[in-house]
Amino acid sequence: MAFGPLAGASAQGAACPAKNEAACMLEAAWTAAEALPEKKQARLEPLFAPLALKLTDPKARAVWDARLGETGIDVAGADYLRQTAETAIREYGWETFLQRARDGLAPLHMGRPEIMGAAIDLAPDTKQRARLIEMMFSLAGTPDSRKISGISVNAFERADFGHVLAERMMRDCRLAEFDRALALTAAPQSLRYALWRARITGGAGALAPDIRAGDGTDDTSHVRQALEGYGAVMALGYCPK
Repeated sequence: MAFGPLAGASAQGAACPAKNEAACMLEAAWTAAEALPEKKQARLEPLFAPLALKLTDPKARAVWDARLGETGIDVAGADYLRQTAETAIREYGWETFLQRARDGLAPLHMGRPEIMGAAIDLAPDTKQRARLIEMMFSLAGTPDSRKISGISVNAFERADFGHVLAERMMRDCRLAEFDRALALTAAPQSLRYALWRARITGGAGALAPDIRAGDGTDDTSHVRQALEGYGAVMALGYCPK
């Protein structure tokens, strides 16, 4: 069931103020979702639910409780990427793991950017962590003649490295490195990345009009990107100045 905007939410086209920003931003995403067919709105509700639970304002929570009802929350399964990285590091040792990553050998012959990204938190110390991150940047920019199912590795791996690194640099609050990673992605101008960048620079509420406006299609990706992007702000807070 659709509801009107929260009391105090910004008007269409206005930015979300810092006060009650989270409630306003979720409302902006809901406004975009309301323009979609009902079946697609229903698919998005489980993505709104965990973010609505983070709202601290009682009135906002009440609206979302009524709106979502008994909507379940998608539960994350086992972290396959971390498990793969842990197993490989344990089996080969850190140095050999890095070499296999560099050479694209099993288990890093598929999903190499994601497995290496999962290994960042498993590095033995800060020096090795930085070394792994720099290796990922280097691999993203290194031509690779290998093909998988007839498709050049460069056709997708570079963008995958960019996405994984952009998320990590957003979490680490490293703006210059975030922008470096962003340039490697397939869609550097996307809403998700704009919101991730705003976590570092501040003022994500300025993007509320872009969220409300949608992307002119009946695809759910615009709302998904809004929730994934601002979800990081809600989960991690803004980076310290």
